[in-house]
Amino acid sequence: MDSKLIQKYNIPGPRYTSYPTVPFWDKEGIALADWKKTVVKSFQESNTQEGISLYIHLPFCESLCTFCACHKKITKRHEVEQPYIETVLKEWDLYCDLLNERPKIREIHLGGGTPTFFSSENLTKLIEGIFKRADKFKEFDFSYEGHPNHTSKEQLQVLFDLGANRNSFGIQDYDSVVQKAIHRIQSFEQVQKVHNQSKEIGYQSISHDLIFGLPFQTEESIRDTIKKTVVLKPDRIAYYSYAHVPWIKGVGQRGFDENDLPKDKEKRYLYELGKQLFFDNGYVEIGMDHFALPTDALYKAMESKKLHRNFMGYTAGKTQLMIGLGMSSISDSWYAFAQNEKTIEAYTERVNQGNLPVFRGHLLTNTDLIIRKHILNLMCNLETSWEVGLDMHTRAEIINRLDEMIADNLVEVVGNQIKVKEKGRMFVRNICMAFDLRLVKNKPDTRVFSMTI
Repeated sequence: MDSKLIQKYNIPGPRYTSYPTVPFWDKEGIALADWKKTVVKSFQESNTQEGISLYIHLPFCESLCTFCACHKKITKRHEVEQPYIETVLKEWDLYCDLLNERPKIREIHLGGGTPTFFSSENLTKLIEGIFKRADKFKEFDFSYEGHPNHTSKEQLQVLFDLGANRNSFGIQDYDSVVQKAIHRIQSFEQVQKVHNQSKEIGYQSISHDLIFGLPFQTEESIRDTIKKTVVLKPDRIAYYSYAHVPWIKGVGQRGFDENDLPKDKEKRYLYELGKQLFFDNGYVEIGMDHFALPTDALYKAMESKKLHRNFMGYTAGKTQLMIGLGMSSISDSWYAFAQNEKTIEAYTERVNQGNLPVFRGHLLTNTDLIIRKHILNLMCNLETSWEVGLDMHTRAEIINRLDEMIADNLVEVVGNQIKVKEKGRMFVRNICMAFDLRLVKNKPDTRVFSMTI
């Protein structure tokens, strides 16, 4: 690990779950009529061949985790469940009326918040309500995020019976000092319980989410967390860099002193340590921040170059159209992005008025679409090609921005091929930034992204 390279390239940068990234969407937004046109166009082009994806945001949590940068609503009042589910299904009806043909759903993901905040009855109402107006694609994947402390065997079974074949548990860290700092206290025994119950029920893939760079983390705590994790042998492990963005998320991420966070070289060491421990236990690195066993669909998608990345993260199945339902959800029609209202009140009001609850979005230009393909190629396959058309002047500018990274042996450009080298994997976000024309043109005056390392 080269500390000079880490110091050099550890700068604020996007995670590239989209291009353009949200801060660089057009300020004038997108007209609702234009958004609808792109949805219909994408649906007509792709529904029969590959189906569509649904992301459903379930925002409620019983307590605040201070590491979390998601849009959520903290409450212990479970009477909020039913009206929220009813609103989501009304929004789905608005999309189905627009599409005028039964969607074939290839992938559903329930995110949050805490999806398992919801009762089995309301989760059933949600999924059965979705399929009143849709069919399952021949290759169907249904996943959800679960909080180990708030996921019952009944919920696991009910969701499995509804078609869920994959789940993900937010672990973060097993160290008691770290857990107290991030307000996420859960025992290994509880995680082991829900993990084993999932295996017994028959889930094809179980994922554990871990985070490095949290307050008070040490080499010892990371070794212990990963030792406990690999004992359970989850099919996938997400090993995320903690994104410290209190200037965006406010008081939630001010729950500890920034001096308590591992810095640059120390933080990167925690990643390299974790990475080696995963390798030692049979895991393979997938894209950025993800590891999987060779038996998992995510690994197989990487091997066949079918890995895809969107607002749900890495996925084994690409769909051109992804509809986001619920407060703050982001939809992707390939040709445009649209984000829903960020508060439950505004979201509910718009839907009850009979309108799609979009409050901002972006219509991609032809250049945006080309850059998007390059960045997707780099994030998923660690390579791209000039055959994805750009004019010679723009190519030269990108190569010029890559020059230092080429000299540092992070990336190579040979003929039409641009390939991320093994040494450059940890800097893939930086490499993508060289292609990011909107970032280059409109460098933000204030810090809007987390650090790349």
